[in-house]
Amino acid sequence: MRDEFNDLQQSYGRCLRGKGFIERFYEIFLASHPDIGPMFSHTDFQKQRLALRRGISIAVSHAAGGSLVRQSMEHMADVHSRKGHAPVAPKYYALWVDSLVQAISERDPEFSPRLGERWRTGMGMVVDTFTARY
Repeated sequence: MRDEFNDLQQSYGRCLRGKGFIERFYEIFLASHPDIGPMFSHTDFQKQRLALRRGISIAVSHAAGGSLVRQSMEHMADVHSRKGHAPVAPKYYALWVDSLVQAISERDPEFSPRLGERWRTGMGMVVDTFTARY
């Protein structure tokens, strides 16, 4: 039986209902390692926040096995591959997941340690896809 990750979809919805979730994620992520900030030195954060908002939705659907997002997921992975226009070394993905889970823990009023582990499981599938295409 396939895991639909409905709990992650619901959690993400609760995070977005409050203000500042994506901004808070970036505060945490940019502070997570000295190498992260320079990766975003030429970033238009208005566009980046919209891309991340969409990207997390795609990531949850990908984790759930959604075939409709396969092409979008592959495109995102290619953008962040060593040959993409925004390469990200695989070693930084753990920081991304940690930052995401921390932001969710702060913004989802129904957050629990179990939900945090579910987020890690789902996003681990995304990290595996990105790493394989690096």
